[in-house]
Amino acid sequence: MSEVWYLGLVGLVVVARFVELSVARRHLQWARERGGVERGAGHYPVMVALHTALLVAAPLEVLLLDRPFLPGLGAAALVALVAAHALRWWCIRSLGPQWNTRVVVVPGLPLVTRGPYRRLRHPNYVAVVLEGLALPLVHTAWCTAIGFTVLDLVLLRHRVRVEEAALAELAGPPGSRSGTA
Repeated sequence: MSEVWYLGLVGLVVVARFVELSVARRHLQWARERGGVERGAGHYPVMVALHTALLVAAPLEVLLLDRPFLPGLGAAALVALVAAHALRWWCIRSLGPQWNTRVVVVPGLPLVTRGPYRRLRHPNYVAVVLEGLALPLVHTAWCTAIGFTVLDLVLLRHRVRVEEAALAELAGPPGSRSGTA
């Protein structure tokens, strides 16, 4: 029975992901209308594939490898998952139309320093890593949690470099940099 509940949870995460992609599409159009420039587009399909693999692999690991539901671990992971989604939406609200799933920088806009960006340079990526660990561990899909996290950290290392380079390239005078996810 816990497997059915878990599949429902993964389904909710999938719905949330489609909502985020819809927001990102609107924001991309907004950014392009203001001269926004995308950088590092080559890694985007890899990121999409990796995140899709997480949403497929976690339930498959639970079903095919008969992973048990451990209430203590499941509850802690569920709390972490909810926290990850709350942090992501705080990032989205803080960046407003500058938030995107792609690295897009609009020249002349100031670097966002409100919300979680007051304390962290890339809080959205904290949410991504937390979700990648938490979602599989809700139902002890530890292979997926470890595999996704390792691959995602490699990808995020590249992505942060791309983002920092894009911000530096488009910066102009100090204090005139745009913010991205």
